[in-house]
Amino acid sequence: MKIAILDDYFDTLRTLPCFSKLAGHDVAIHNDHLQDTDALAERLKDVEALVLIRERTQLRAPLLEKLPNLKLISQRSVYPHIDIDACTRLGIIVSSNMHADTPSYAAAELTWGLVLAAMRQIPQQMAALQAGTWQIGVGHTLRDKTLGIYGYGRIGSVVAGYGRAFGMSVLVWAREPNLAQARADGYQIAGSREELFAQSDVLSLHMRLVDATRGIVTRDDLARMKPSALLVNTSRAGLIESGALADALRSGRPGMAAIDVFDTEPLRDPQDPLLTLPNVVATPHIGYVTRDEYELQFSDIFDQIVAYASGEPINVVNPPAISRRR
Repeated sequence: MKIAILDDYFDTLRTLPCFSKLAGHDVAIHNDHLQDTDALAERLKDVEALVLIRERTQLRAPLLEKLPNLKLISQRSVYPHIDIDACTRLGIIVSSNMHADTPSYAAAELTWGLVLAAMRQIPQQMAALQAGTWQIGVGHTLRDKTLGIYGYGRIGSVVAGYGRAFGMSVLVWAREPNLAQARADGYQIAGSREELFAQSDVLSLHMRLVDATRGIVTRDDLARMKPSALLVNTSRAGLIESGALADALRSGRPGMAAIDVFDTEPLRDPQDPLLTLPNVVATPHIGYVTRDEYELQFSDIFDQIVAYASGEPINVVNPPAISRRR
């Protein structure tokens, strides 16, 4: 099959052991980011299978309709960036392993790195030191403080464990049956969402972005947080009401934020409010960007291509497309 891999910024995938699964196929790897419909259509006009790295490229109907040879989109995790209805109508199969039973330790570790960086002002202290200034402020310890976990799934549960190891009191709010699992794991359950926001010294978001969770964190929620509190978001920017986080940080509740996700990605505007506020620590959506996590993810993604090529597609999210496939 003629395969294209998009947005492999550092040309990493060809160096992974799992890349050998594509042996015998014609694979083109693109290291730049391209979103223009006509330019992408020209680049992908002969492609039969498309490999995506998370949500870096949007695949909407105007583009899909210009790709007459495309038969398969193979990726991992959620797919708000793909027009599934258009794929089904056009007979394009979308395969995506939802990996509900495999914690993303990479994302959990990045979350904890951001917590430590923000609470101890590590980036700011380092920048000051490099500029010839000795200590610029006083940080906060984590022990005996309250870690709020909003969403107790495959990442939130791991982050909760890190909080416990650091001697924090862990407070959880989630939907059932995740709350039941949190109780079974020995964590305290918040009496309400309002209590979670009001009591947390560090509050970390760990939910999928779907219609029901878009904007689930409101301005009122943020206003309930302590002036000394830290909000952490390594999930999706859309979980927070649009514009609310920057406004809340300016008003002082919460006092800090540590984020890995943005409304627009890739974010290349250095004047974006979340990049200019002094009480924000930010990284460019690198929660899952480790060689170990890539090997795990793309082993699944390449398996989906192999299965399709053998005539038995797997992890199909739009089954009606199978009967219409090209």
